[in-house]
Amino acid sequence: MSESYRRNVVEAALLAAGKSLQLGDLAQVFSDAERPTQEELSAILEALQAEYATRALELAHTASGWRVQVRGEFGAQISRLWPERPARYSRALLETLALIAYRQPITRGEIELVRGVAVNPNIIKTLLERNWIRVIGTRDVPGRPELLGTTAEFLDYFGLRKLEQLPPLAELKALTELNMQLELGGAMAVPALPAPDFDVEAAAEDMDSEGDPLTATQ
Repeated sequence: MSESYRRNVVEAALLAAGKSLQLGDLAQVFSDAERPTQEELSAILEALQAEYATRALELAHTASGWRVQVRGEFGAQISRLWPERPARYSRALLETLALIAYRQPITRGEIELVRGVAVNPNIIKTLLERNWIRVIGTRDVPGRPELLGTTAEFLDYFGLRKLEQLPPLAELKALTELNMQLELGGAMAVPALPAPDFDVEAAAEDMDSEGDPLTATQ
């Protein structure tokens, strides 16, 4: 079995899956006699990633595995294939999501303290329903408020493998650069999110006592 054959099988699996695949998933598409080792699969994926470097498609490694997707710079053009207007999110929702992402674990009360206004329960509900955030524990204070953190699906949506890949706070206003991830075979382009227009850096400074958010457990 040639290396090019195995690379073609892996590429075909990624294109057909329409979702992220782990190494174990990719191994299962081969027969027992043909199945490459995890090291060989990793090498095949790296070769494909390099092969896609100059193409409109890219091979992305996200929190849930590997996936083939359209490069972000072509997202606006490809989105014209679907006439439906993509979902857009309010400034309040984006502010809340940004604070959770950068200052997790964080309570609803701490979010309200930074933003200076009450958090609409529908915002937290929406983020939970999208599975972008989850309850990861409780704060050891009176009332034991829930601690909120992001999920693997949050990372997948923005094309990230881990929290350390979040852009620096100074670059957060370029948030729209993160969301033009269009999975091949998906129903429509990932919605374009408007960049938040609040001062995230100032908000983060107000929360410095919470520690480094990028080391928070997922």
